[in-house]
Amino acid sequence: MSFIKLNEVNKYFEVGDRKSILTDISLQIQSGEMVSIMGPSGSGKTTLLNILGLLDRPTSGFYYLDELDTNQFNDKERAFARNEKIGFVFQSFNLINELSALENVKLKYQFYNLHSKKRVSHKEAIKRSKDALQLVGLEEHFNKRPLQLSGGQQQRVAIARAIVNHPTFILADEPTGALDSETAEGVMDIFKQLNQAGKTIIVVTHNTDVANLCDRIIQLKDGSIT
Repeated sequence: MSFIKLNEVNKYFEVGDRKSILTDISLQIQSGEMVSIMGPSGSGKTTLLNILGLLDRPTSGFYYLDELDTNQFNDKERAFARNEKIGFVFQSFNLINELSALENVKLKYQFYNLHSKKRVSHKEAIKRSKDALQLVGLEEHFNKRPLQLSGGQQQRVAIARAIVNHPTFILADEPTGALDSETAEGVMDIFKQLNQAGKTIIVVTHNTDVANLCDRIIQLKDGSIT
């Protein structure tokens, strides 16, 4: 069975006349794959990512995650699945400038403990946060705040935050979009290492060089897979 399976997924928004954002999207992603999603602006990439990340629901069709029909999830079950299975990485880093790198990563556990069936202690959260920062090469920067770090280092903090609770797969939305090519290559090296360790990774990108580092490319145009 596929780890991720979408079957004839459609997404419409009712604003005046109905507008179709995604049309008959069917795809399968195996556990341990690293896949890129490409397409021009307005092609539906962000909407598809939001559905995959359980941040939005399809208007019709089915989304199976780890063989579970997510259409059957209530809001609490969706929050639990996001919490346990998915790590998010964004172009804008979304770090809190008043907190250190370590505190930004550890903050994930405040939200994790709200929805998890098994709470993580403060001491354990600190240990796991340090481990995650070490994994992305920031063991010398635990106590630095975001503005004391380069853009590439800030994105590494964001990746550490995404993986600190050991999610099953990672959704990265333009993770190299704000970085120069050399720094972007370093960030993609981290994703490759995580993938080699067994993580399923989906990268939304405009960058062909980034997409070509993945196992395969899914092309979107006008809300459909081409």
